[in-house]
Amino acid sequence: MRTRRTVLVTALTAALLGAGTPAGAGDDAGRFDDRHDDFMSASTTLRPADPADAGLDPNRIEALVERAASYTETPPGQTHPLYSGMTVLAAHDGRVVAEDAAGWALRFADGAGAELPQDEWIPAATDTIYDLASVSKLFTTIVIMQQVEAGRVDLDAPVVDYLPAFAANGKAEITVEQLLTHTSGLVSWLPLWSRWPTPEARLDAVMNTTPANPPGSTYLYSDLNMITAGMIAEEVTGRPLDALVRDGITGPLGMTDTGYNPPAAKRDRIAATEFQSAPPRGMVHGEVHDENAWSLNGVAGHAGLFGTAQDLARLAQAILNGGAYGGERILRPESVEALITDANTEFPGNAHGMGFELNQRWLMAALTAPKTAGHTGYTGTSLVIDPQSRSFVILLTNRVHPSRNWGTINPARRAVAHELAYAMSVQPRSGDDAWRAHEGDATTSTLSLPLDLSGSSTLLFELFVDTESTDRLTLEQSTDDGATWTPVPFTARAGRDRVDAADGVISGYQGRRWWDVRAGLDGGGDTILRWRYVTDALYQGRGVYVDGVKVRTRGKPVFDGERHPERFEADGWTRSAR
Repeated sequence: MRTRRTVLVTALTAALLGAGTPAGAGDDAGRFDDRHDDFMSASTTLRPADPADAGLDPNRIEALVERAASYTETPPGQTHPLYSGMTVLAAHDGRVVAEDAAGWALRFADGAGAELPQDEWIPAATDTIYDLASVSKLFTTIVIMQQVEAGRVDLDAPVVDYLPAFAANGKAEITVEQLLTHTSGLVSWLPLWSRWPTPEARLDAVMNTTPANPPGSTYLYSDLNMITAGMIAEEVTGRPLDALVRDGITGPLGMTDTGYNPPAAKRDRIAATEFQSAPPRGMVHGEVHDENAWSLNGVAGHAGLFGTAQDLARLAQAILNGGAYGGERILRPESVEALITDANTEFPGNAHGMGFELNQRWLMAALTAPKTAGHTGYTGTSLVIDPQSRSFVILLTNRVHPSRNWGTINPARRAVAHELAYAMSVQPRSGDDAWRAHEGDATTSTLSLPLDLSGSSTLLFELFVDTESTDRLTLEQSTDDGATWTPVPFTARAGRDRVDAADGVISGYQGRRWWDVRAGLDGGGDTILRWRYVTDALYQGRGVYVDGVKVRTRGKPVFDGERHPERFEADGWTRSAR
């Protein structure tokens, strides 16, 4: 059951995020097809706004919040919700357009799901503090990049230049960059908490571990990479990691509720995590969930941070601003570029900047693009930042409360990213609306146009495509009343860029822009022209639009789609103004 109503504009948000200079909501506000390739002004700070004032579809923003909240409820036929509690926050163009919470920060008494007496339940709130888990890795990365800027660390240098003991067991060639991009070859994880008796022995175990692969040979996500990165930061500065994060990130950005080992006074605001039997910790509440981070006194490069959605919003906006927020700069713009530029091009499907996951549709859904950056945390947290649309969405949950075995929350992560992307518009190129294909998985939609051609003809139209690579649009024609279909090759142009679709098929990321398409149509007589869009079983892009359809025969116009939209036969396509 929902514990709160949707919050689109709140005084609390205004107080915590602060006044500033958001980008103005002009004619291009809220447009998905208006791609930005530069950072926002360093003076941009977050302000609450109604979605419509930011150019967004209010219904989609409401759906974003409602979908996130729905997973706190137990579905029919199931025994538990996907997660107990959640907080969600979404922003576009410097404006917080959604902030809400639902469910419970504390609800369960044991790992089997027995509930506490209801008067002991703690509702999730917009200022609930969550164990961020692996989202902590982003803070460690920023600390390392700050040391790069200070001249203390070189990303291309071997780790052993800073930690000589790391050379043990064949690790002498591993570089700092390979730690941050998870290409070091180190194993994913070690049970530090159970195999070694002290924090010192556990860190020594990391130094002495044997790689699973040669450095630079493969992508393998590893907690050990970031534990080692945190140790580098401590070594070159002579200061503990928690102090470096506090003084270099959370303090300057005003992230007042973000830090390691939160004080007991904040316990009632902290979301509980898992009931743990091994180690025998009982219900973990107010201490880090990750056993290895816990065994390292709560401070480690891979996990340990707690924080709120409101605090993470400041960090996300700082990334969009090129490293600055509220008059404080934590990184230079070129360092932020390193965070959001793929350094793993030799490992397709595993795009990664320094610290940030990039271009991952399983997390980012329709916000996915080459520089869309984000990260997840095992406890049920996630952050997605889309620089091209100047947007971000934060979903914080306690999905491991009371058990890590209750399931993945990736559907919820994708749902909020999907709705934020669809809240933005794709502006028609010709007239007030355009043909838009269906929005859904495992579906086929067709837009057909019967024509009577007197000879070889030319088809012209405008096309917007932003899909998963396996969700494909095919242009085809039939001259036997639809009994058989032949792909129609076409050429698409946008400025100096060109796409040649010799097989009549286009899909994937296409730059979030409209393309001018030209195709030749063979033969004469009765012809059916068809745009066929087919999606697979999982994941969505922002979609497919067709506009301004024209047909010419021997240079003379024979059809204009803007004048005669009634001649199209649409199955799964609709006229859309956005």
